[in-house]
Amino acid sequence: MGSCRTWAPPELLVLSVWLWVSSAGPTRPPGPALRVRLAGYPRKHNEGRVELFYNDEWGTICDDDFTLANAHVLCQHLGFVAATGWAHSAKYGKGVGRIWLDNVNCAGGEKSIGDCKHRGWGNSDCSHEEDAGVICKDERIPGFKDSNVIETEQSHVEEVRLRAVVVGARRQLPVTEGIVEVRYKDGWAQICDEGWSSHNSRVVCGMLGFPAEKKVNRNFYKLFAERQQLIYRLHSVSCAGTEGHLSMCAFEFYRGNASAACGSGSPAVVSCVPGPQFATGSSHKKKQRQQQQQQGQPRIRLKGGAKVGEGRVEVLKGSEWGTICDDRWNLLSASVVCRELGFGSAKEALTGARMGQGTGPIHMNEVQCLGTEKSLWSCPFKNITQEDCKHTEDVAVRCNVPYMGYETLIRLSGGRSRFEGRVEVAVGAGAGEQPRWGLVCSEGWGTLEAMVACRQLGLGFANHGLQETWYWDASNVTEMVLSGVKCAGHEMSLSHCQHHGSSVNCRNTGTRFAAGVICSETASDLLLHAPLVQETAYIEDRPLHMLYCAAEESCLSSSARLANWPYGHRRLLRFSSQIHNNGRADFRPKAGRHSWVWHECHRHYHSMDIFTHYDILTPNGTKVAEGHKASFCLEDTECEEDVAKRYECANFGEQGITVGCWDLYRHDIDCQWIDITDVKPGNYILQVVINPNFEVAESDFTNNAMKCNCKYDGHRIWVHSCHIGDALSEEANKRFEQYPGQLNNQIS
Repeated sequence: MGSCRTWAPPELLVLSVWLWVSSAGPTRPPGPALRVRLAGYPRKHNEGRVELFYNDEWGTICDDDFTLANAHVLCQHLGFVAATGWAHSAKYGKGVGRIWLDNVNCAGGEKSIGDCKHRGWGNSDCSHEEDAGVICKDERIPGFKDSNVIETEQSHVEEVRLRAVVVGARRQLPVTEGIVEVRYKDGWAQICDEGWSSHNSRVVCGMLGFPAEKKVNRNFYKLFAERQQLIYRLHSVSCAGTEGHLSMCAFEFYRGNASAACGSGSPAVVSCVPGPQFATGSSHKKKQRQQQQQQGQPRIRLKGGAKVGEGRVEVLKGSEWGTICDDRWNLLSASVVCRELGFGSAKEALTGARMGQGTGPIHMNEVQCLGTEKSLWSCPFKNITQEDCKHTEDVAVRCNVPYMGYETLIRLSGGRSRFEGRVEVAVGAGAGEQPRWGLVCSEGWGTLEAMVACRQLGLGFANHGLQETWYWDASNVTEMVLSGVKCAGHEMSLSHCQHHGSSVNCRNTGTRFAAGVICSETASDLLLHAPLVQETAYIEDRPLHMLYCAAEESCLSSSARLANWPYGHRRLLRFSSQIHNNGRADFRPKAGRHSWVWHECHRHYHSMDIFTHYDILTPNGTKVAEGHKASFCLEDTECEEDVAKRYECANFGEQGITVGCWDLYRHDIDCQWIDITDVKPGNYILQVVINPNFEVAESDFTNNAMKCNCKYDGHRIWVHSCHIGDALSEEANKRFEQYPGQLNNQIS
C-alpha cells in the first residue's frame, strides 16, 4: 500500500529557513575550485550542514542515498583527514538557497564532490528538511592550505523568531507581534531598528507565515528595551519587501563587542496580520469572514499537499478550475500565491508536478510576478495551448505558515519507524500546566482521522488508520483521553475534529484498541475520466437469464429479487469507467492478498468490497437507483509514455494502479452499470464516486466524485455536462444543478 516529542512552552515563535526550488539549474560541470563550507547549529568547528558555492550561489546537498564515502570526499576537501560520520534530515538546521546535489554517490577517492555521480546540478526532488551534514575527524591534513576553511564568524542569517513581550501575547499562538531576533551562536540577538522600514517588516512577517504587516506601538518596546541587556547582531537592514527571507536583504553585522551598539535606536519590532485560518479572537475572525464574503469565491487554491500551505496551484478562469505551467515559475510568483491565500511568503516554488498532476485546462504559463501584487491574476502571464504544456509541468508551492505548536500535542509510540505507531495526545495543557498524555479510542477511527493525525505530526499523508495496535510495543501511557473523534480530513489538529471532549466514552479500553497510524510522504490520487462516461453511456435491456452472476454479486436493484426469474429483463444504464492515478504513490487495495475473496461465479478475486458507487440522484440528492463496483480487478490497463505497468490480475497477480496509469472498466463487462428498471422518466444527476468509503488513503478526496446531467424519457437516455466534482466554480455548480427541467424533474 500504496517519535516522540518533548513538550515546549509556546512562548517563542521559531522559524527555520526554507529553500525555494525553481526549474532544474545549469548542467555544466563545475570548475576545479568548487567551494565548500560547513554551516548550521548547534555544531562544532569540524561538523555541520554541507553547503556548496556553485553558479555564484550557496546551496545544500540532499541526504538521499548519502554515504560515508561522500562525507570522506567533503571532509578531505575541507582539509580534514577523514569523516567519522554524516547526518541526515537537516540535523544542523535547514539551509537557504538552492539544493545543488541529490543522489550523490562517491567512491571515496574523488578530489571534489562534483566529481562523484549525481543527478545533475540543481536537479533535486528534495526539500531543505533533507539537508545533509558531515562530521569530520578533528585532525587536519598536514600542510593543507586553503582559504576554504570553516567560517569561525557566521556571516549569514539562518533562523529568525519573534519574541513576544506583552504578557497576553506570550500565552497564545501564533505569535504575531514582538521583537525580531536572529540566531547567534548558542543564543539569540536583536536587530537595530535604525532605518527599519515596513518593507523589512513585510519580509519578516512573510517568513513567519503571515501575509501582511501592520504598524506597531514602538514606545512600549523602547521602554522595555531600556530595562534589558540586549545584544545587537544586525543593523542597516534594507529589504525591498519581496524577499523570501531576511538573509536575502542588504544588512550589516556588528563585529566584536556589540553590547554598546545601536546607541540611538531600539530593537526592531514587528507586528503581523494573520491569515483567516490563523486569526485569533472573535472580532478578528468576524472581520476576516466579512472580507471573504465581499470578495466572493477565491480564484486560487492549493490541491494535493500533505501539509497546510502547500500544494499544486490551481486557478479559476471563467467557470473552470485549471493549473499553471512551470515555465519561468519562481519564488516571487509563488509568494504572491501564498500571501493571496492567507499564508506568508513562499519557501519553495516547485515545478514538474511535484504535488501531483492536475486535470482540465492549463490556464497560465510564464507567470512573471514582481512580488508586490495582491493577486496572481495581476501578474503578467501568457495564455497557452495544449501543445505548449502538459500536466507533467504543473506548478506547486510550499508556503511559510505560522507556528501553532500543534505537533507538540501529539506523538507516536511503539511503531517500527517514526512514520508509524500508536497515537498519543496531550490534554489539559493550560497556562503553566504540564500536559497529560493519553491514548485515542479507535472506535470510528479511519483514514480521515489518520490524515489529520499525520498532518499534525508533520509526517505527510496517512497510509492507514488502524483500530487495533496490539502488535506494537507497549508504552507507559495506557489511559484513554480522547474518544468519538470524527474528522472531515482537512483539519490541522485532532482537537479541531469533533470528539467527546473531556467525557471520554470508549467501549474497548486498553492499548489493544488504541488508535494508530501509518504515515507516508506520498499518496495516490484517483480520478475518473469524465468525458468517457459521457461518450459511452447507453441503455440495455438485459434478459434475466444472463444476470444470475450479477444478482449473486448484488449488482441489481433490490426489486430484482421479486422478478419472475429467468423470464423478463432488467433495464441497465451502461458506461465505461477509466480511473487514473494522478498522485505520487501507487493505489493499492487496503486488504492483502491473503484476505481477498474468491467469487466462483465470475471467477475472480475481490480486493476491495466496494471500489466505486454508481448513483442516479434527484435534484435534492435522493437516490432513485444505485449500483456498486467491487474492485475485482484493479490493474494497469494502459500507462503514459515511459511508465511501465506493474499490476495485473491474471494468475492471482498483485492488484493496484501505478502512478501515471489507468484502469479501464469497459461498458460491456458485468456490473459496469446502474439498474434503472424502476426509475421513472425525468431529469436526474448521474454520480460516480471512487473509493467512497475512504478505505485507501489519497492525497485529495475532493476530486473522487464525478457528476453528469441525465435526461431519461423512458426509452432513451442523454448524459451530458459530465465533470469532476470540484472542477467547476460554485456558480457553475449551481447552474449545473438547476438546468431547465431539473427542478421540476419533468421532461420538457
